[in-house]
Amino acid sequence: MMITYKHEPFTDFSNEENKRAFHAGLHWAEQELGKDYPLVIGGDKIMTDEKIISVNPANKTEVVGRVSKTDRTLAEQAMASALEAFESWKKVKPEVRADILFKAASIVRRRKHEFSALLVKEAGKPWNEADADTAEGIDFLEYYARQMLALKDGKKVESRHGEHNRYEYIPLGVGIIISPWNFAFAIMCGTTVAAIVTGNTVLLKPASTTPVIAAKFVEVMEEAGLPKGVLNYIPGNGSELGDCLVDHPKTRFISFTGSREVGIRIYERAAVVHKGQIWLKRVIAEMGGKDTIVVDREADLELAAQSIVRSAFGFSGQKCSACSRAVIVEDVYDEVLERSIEITKELTVGDPADPNTFMGPVNDRQAFDKIMKYIDIGKEEGELMIGGEGDDSKGYFIQPTIFAGVDPQARIMQEEIFGPVVAFTKAENFTEALEIANNTEYGLTGAVISNNRMHLEQAREEFMVGNLYLNRGCTGAIVGYQPFGGFNMSGTDSKAGGPDYLLLHMQAKTISEML
Repeated sequence: MMITYKHEPFTDFSNEENKRAFHAGLHWAEQELGKDYPLVIGGDKIMTDEKIISVNPANKTEVVGRVSKTDRTLAEQAMASALEAFESWKKVKPEVRADILFKAASIVRRRKHEFSALLVKEAGKPWNEADADTAEGIDFLEYYARQMLALKDGKKVESRHGEHNRYEYIPLGVGIIISPWNFAFAIMCGTTVAAIVTGNTVLLKPASTTPVIAAKFVEVMEEAGLPKGVLNYIPGNGSELGDCLVDHPKTRFISFTGSREVGIRIYERAAVVHKGQIWLKRVIAEMGGKDTIVVDREADLELAAQSIVRSAFGFSGQKCSACSRAVIVEDVYDEVLERSIEITKELTVGDPADPNTFMGPVNDRQAFDKIMKYIDIGKEEGELMIGGEGDDSKGYFIQPTIFAGVDPQARIMQEEIFGPVVAFTKAENFTEALEIANNTEYGLTGAVISNNRMHLEQAREEFMVGNLYLNRGCTGAIVGYQPFGGFNMSGTDSKAGGPDYLLLHMQAKTISEML
């Protein structure tokens, strides 16, 4: 079956009509502020006394929503609900499961600016970043629905005289979805529906700073016709609830996106076989990166500087794909550094609800403190060229920051900062630049800016990242176009938005009949 697929277009905000439509979305989001949201377990809406308070990171006094908090008793109830629903959901035709995703995509597309506006308020995303996040969620819904239709009949295997053989895929069981705050709609939606469309039931634990967006998504899935108990919405404390769900003997798989430290913890805990557990749990993990843009001496230097700045400071550097290391061949180092500083000076930092804002706040107090500590470290390890300042009086704002002359082994060149900080270092030649690019324990994204074809081919073979971009920035993978996921400590080599991602949520079964 040939699958044709086009991604959801990004909104052109230079168009006044689109601007007005987005302002209407922001007005809707403001009307929604401060509401209470229930857990959803087996289709039942459950309000708890204890709440997660979601606040606008650009304005700490603005409460986005109060979300009911799950405890262990409720988590056990959700597991029981998911187990019960699995018995019927696994028998539902793949075409029907796919149709629910198509319907959900249609609902989100009609309400696109509402979801994007909510991302502005809850995740602190500027307009373009929020719009891209929502578009990616729509893409995941439609792409995975189409992929399921392609997989529903299994794969062809050989039969012989007197024997007929089939090779098909069946769902795994109950999955735990632990989603991040940085792509609060797209990744939360994509990881959840990949599990659902393949016939599994899920317990969704969204990030504690962005649970309202997840609550709105759960409402969409219900409206699209998803049966009760297939998707259970259980926000709660990460360490307490996460450990309990990962350890549960009835958990069949865990789909996690987040930090290296938490990913390793989940991987270790999932390896333990508990009483009553009859399988080895599968872990799908995406755990971050320390991503490099390499600039060759034979390169478009304006493209290089623009790519570094946009990749480093888009959404305040809070992307696992963000450029946090710029490795420049020494012949052009000064020119690229100077131009990058000039471009950075032009960036606007402020309220993401303002359409002219390029960079909004960082996620929360914890993120702000961590990034500011790394900036202090950077001042010891390199020369501060621009930025380095933070202001947490109203929201969590940090200026885009460039350090120069940094040693490749320095902490700010090795450790994931997850903020608007990029370190520049020089290399004697292109081969050394690639060696520096490869000298971290991560392997998620990377980019090479060069007009030397042999150097591009060298990078294709030697640059050890899951997503390598040639003559462009290192962020902005599109579902179905650039399947996303990395090597080494960047995760389990899963490729979200790719042709084999759904297979991670299923198991193969061979059926052989003698005729």
